[in-house]
Amino acid sequence: MSFAIVCSDLSFAWPDGTTVLDGLDAAFGTGRTGLIGVNGSGKSTLLRLIAGDLRPGAGTVGVDGEIGHLPQNLVLDGAASVSDLLGISAARSALHAIERGEATEENFAAVGDDWDVEERARAELDRLGLGHLDLDRTVRALSGGEAVMVGLAALFLARPDVLLLDEPTNNLDLDARRRLYDAVASWTGVLVVVSHDRELLERVDEIADLRDGAVRMFGGALSAYEELLAVEQEAAEQAVRAAGTDMRRQKRELEEAQVKLARRARYGRKMSEQKREPKIVMGLRKRQAQESAGKHRILHEERLAGARERLAEAEEAVREDAEIRVELPATEVPAGRTVATVTGLAAPEPETGSLAELIVRGPERIALVGPNGSGKTTFLRALVGESVPEGTSVRIGVDGVRYLPQRLDVLDERLSVVDNVRAVAPSAPVTEVRAGLARFLFRGARAERPAGTLSGGERFRAVLASLLLAEPAPQLLLLDEPTNNLDMASARQLGQALTAYRGALVVVSHDLPFLRTIGITRWLRTDRRTGLSEADPM
Repeated sequence: MSFAIVCSDLSFAWPDGTTVLDGLDAAFGTGRTGLIGVNGSGKSTLLRLIAGDLRPGAGTVGVDGEIGHLPQNLVLDGAASVSDLLGISAARSALHAIERGEATEENFAAVGDDWDVEERARAELDRLGLGHLDLDRTVRALSGGEAVMVGLAALFLARPDVLLLDEPTNNLDLDARRRLYDAVASWTGVLVVVSHDRELLERVDEIADLRDGAVRMFGGALSAYEELLAVEQEAAEQAVRAAGTDMRRQKRELEEAQVKLARRARYGRKMSEQKREPKIVMGLRKRQAQESAGKHRILHEERLAGARERLAEAEEAVREDAEIRVELPATEVPAGRTVATVTGLAAPEPETGSLAELIVRGPERIALVGPNGSGKTTFLRALVGESVPEGTSVRIGVDGVRYLPQRLDVLDERLSVVDNVRAVAPSAPVTEVRAGLARFLFRGARAERPAGTLSGGERFRAVLASLLLAEPAPQLLLLDEPTNNLDMASARQLGQALTAYRGALVVVSHDLPFLRTIGITRWLRTDRRTGLSEADPM
């Protein structure tokens, strides 16, 4: 098999000395590859090295063909037009000039063979649900999701030999995600996509798992990878159990051997004291017994050391994606209690089913869905009291309300993890705070680390701990796109914590698999034109 991307002995470290990759070997061929791994494992860095945005400290990157790269954080010039972003402005300008009669050699060279450039651009935009955009519209007039989709349209329009996508579904609404899924499924070249989106990863041909500085390739989509991994992990856990049993047996045999040797030594001393044999014979027996005891002890110690080594090897094969285990009884809300009441939900063009009032009762779990720019985040900010639209009234009927914005910027970077939690739970004893943090996997010295030094996954767990351990206990939790930029292990940990949560929950998310796992009881849809309405379960 020929490979379009080959990374050999690749190493990279940030200027502060933090090592990201060290001696990595990886190769990607034709087809769609889903690159997965925990936060901080180096996925985005690897894509940037392949794209040429970063230079490796050592090793080489070989790419066969032209590269198209969509980074995770797409930085755009707000004054640029959609045409500029698509990379067709020069050809369009030349084409329009020729149509005006300016048939110069420069204009013909700028157009080349691309006489249908505008038609192709509009067709690509339409395929991605952006047919309403004018090519001369400025980027600053686009929503975040629209900007990402225009960036994707530019790549699909250019048809590079190698396409690199880094978390392309972040901030995309459900319709945009489905269009992206279809575009990825139809891609016939080389595609490497970093994502935690399960539905997107079901449309790839292979999974590349970046873990502990090495890449392992698995044929098939995410579900096939998880099935194979489950079989491997069961075998690894059986090996751990077998190695543990063997080690305990070897330890028991060593102890038994030591008891026997001690008995022989006592017998030898007793015979010597009674002088039943000549002194020279007794000395010879003693030396022989000591040599035999030494060999016997060494044999059993070697067996025990071997058993310990086999156990250590078996334990290394077991993946330790630690789970959050937390009980939150103080967050419980009685079923009949009115948690929140929002009135004055006037819509510009209300339809049948549009809500003028929303009442949240008891431990409801509400999913708030809708297209990008439809007002979902605005609604959450109104619930938390940050920005209530004129004419709208919000009444909260519980003590604790906590809001997790899209950006995990609720921590004080200078404070330790434990001090960040103490800041929102000032009356809680330090021992109680530490016990709570231990359940969020911050044990011992890890709880003392400054928030500014945490990795993405650690930061997420620290933010989650500061929300759920706060005083008063949050009985209404508002989450805005909580799985954005989370690896699958962190998303699973979030699901575990929300399973223990007993209060009311309002979640803005386009991640349908995640929403289904946390037991959504009510679906609401937002629309700028028709307002808020009940939606069918998804």
